[in-house]
Amino acid sequence: VQLQASGGGLVQAGGSLRLSCAASAGTLSRYVMGWFRQAPGKEREFVARINRSGQATDYSDSAKGRFTVSRDNAKNTVSLQMNSLKPEDTFVYFCAAGETYYNYAPDYWGQGTQVTVSS
Repeated sequence: VQLQASGGGLVQAGGSLRLSCAASAGTLSRYVMGWFRQAPGKEREFVARINRSGQATDYSDSAKGRFTVSRDNAKNTVSLQMNSLKPEDTFVYFCAAGETYYNYAPDYWGQGTQVTVSS
């Protein structure tokens, strides 16, 4: 599956952004989908994941209560709604696809989309 993330940009602290991930090839409903983020020179960190049906989600502590992951299998897309953004949410965000919900280790990655939150 080939993934393409979009929706990043520059936003003020307290604002919102909605990231989208689409498949340019393949069917996303086959996969557990996730979002990760990475700062330059740092390890990529987990943000959120959603199971194939969309009935189960999981978030990092930093994302919990502010971010919402969702999917529309009919449209072959996954989204990450980010509210109450903080400057420390400034990262490149990646969508990913994997086989398993538990011990989530994605096999496929999209290109990143930059999110910059100004104070």
